[in-house]
This record gives sequence, structure tokens and C-alpha cells, in this order.
Amino acid sequence: MKSAGLVARQVALADAVVVADPAIWQQFPNRVATFCVVELQKLRHDRTEIFTRAVQPVLWLVIFGETFNRLHAIPTGSVPYLDFLAPGIIAQSGMFVAIFYGIQIIWERDAGVLTKLLVTPTPRSALILGKAFAAGIRSLVQVVVVLILSVVLGVALTGNPLRVLGAFAIVMMGSGFFACLSMTIAGVVLKRDRLIGIGQMITMPLFFASSALYPVSVMPGWLQVLSRVNPLSYEVDALRGLLIHSHAHLTLDFGVLALALIVGVATASSLVGRLAR
Repeated sequence: MKSAGLVARQVALADAVVVADPAIWQQFPNRVATFCVVELQKLRHDRTEIFTRAVQPVLWLVIFGETFNRLHAIPTGSVPYLDFLAPGIIAQSGMFVAIFYGIQIIWERDAGVLTKLLVTPTPRSALILGKAFAAGIRSLVQVVVVLILSVVLGVALTGNPLRVLGAFAIVMMGSGFFACLSMTIAGVVLKRDRLIGIGQMITMPLFFASSALYPVSVMPGWLQVLSRVNPLSYEVDALRGLLIHSHAHLTLDFGVLALALIVGVATASSLVGRLAR
């Protein structure tokens, strides 16, 4: 019954978009916000998702982080390993939330909602960007959980609210990109099972080929190359600079994430139509 009600509301949204003003690009921000709100409303039907997704980052910090903090096995300079790890776990948890976001768009295709949305005058990029923003907002729940736990564990986090807000923005951009990546894959493979398989295949390589767990300088050469083209590394670098005052290239990090998000939205928008054929 809940699923049926949700489908009905999304169909009603599609009907409302059909009668949109011809100057649709002037209403583009409103369309993005509408699609974002529709996505976030799904959380009301499965609040347990918020808690179940918080388990993994907690385990990484409490078990992996505390253990390696005592071992001093990974060189992090003057920064305690737990402090070094916390921003990486924030980025990782956001990616894990977003990387399977394409499953929802396949579900909407199966329910007949997506086809109705795609025939409206609303730009497809508004649909994709709305979902990307929703993925980013969902990821903020994980950010709050990790930040609170980090304080409890004694991580020396910044007390500057502007830096925390900057970290929120970075996480939203990173998660938005990975949501677009997932929707792009959905537009290629078209099947839920294939998407789940590919998502599981690429998640851990993306994580381990970033600077989330260890500095880039200790990686073998080939892994350093992969890390430099991995958006997750730039997200982690920015989070460390903002949250623990580590040396970071914030302008470069922000620019790479912004470019990745733009390319992700454009690519996913060009492929989403394949789902409705």
C-alpha cells in the first residue's frame, strides 16, 4: 500500500509537470527541487535505512580506526591515524549511499513513472540533478553520525561552523557525482541485477584507490595514478582540509568535484532515455 501511494504521488508529479510553463528553463531550479523532495519523501516509508547505513561507518571507525591508531602501521605524520581516517570514512559512507541510486530509477521505470516523466517538457537534467541532490542530502545523515562518533572518540575536529558547512557541501557534491555514475550505469545495463553486480564490483576499488585509508605517498605507483583520477580522493582531501586543518588543495578539490558532477549529470541525462524504450 505504501509503495502504491508513493507511485501515485510520483505520477501526480508527472501530470503536474506536463502543464508546466513553456519557459521551462526559467523554472529549472524549481523542477530540480521538486524531484529532490520527491526522492527524500521515500525515506518516510523506510526510516530504518538511516540507521542500517550508519552501521558500516561506525564499524570502520571503532574497529579499523582504533586498531590502526594503536598500531601506528600507517604513516600519517603528526596527525593521529583516527583523525586522518575520519574524513575518509565520511566520504566513503556518502559514496556507499549514492552508488546504488540507479536502482531507484530502474524501479521507477518498472512502475511506469519514469516513462511519464520523460515525455514532459521538463529537462532530463532536472530529473537527474534532483536525484543527485537527494543522494547528497541523504549522505549528510551519515556525515552527522560520523562527526558525532569522531568527537566521542577524541578526533580533533574543527569547531568552525563555516568549515563544517563546507564539508557538507563537499559531501553533497561527491555523493551527487556517484549517484549520477550509478544512474549512468543504469542507463547502460538497464537491469537491476546487473546494476547491483557492477555497483558491488566498483565500490571497493574506488574506496581503496583513494586516499581514504592511507596517504597517496605510500601507494605503489600504479595506484597513485588511479588515485589522481578518482573523484573520491579529491573529496577526502577537501574534507581533511576542512575538518582537521590538514594541508589540502581546496580550490583544486572543489573544481574537480564540480566538473565531475557536471559531467555526471550530462552523461546520466543523455542515457536515462534508454530506460524508457
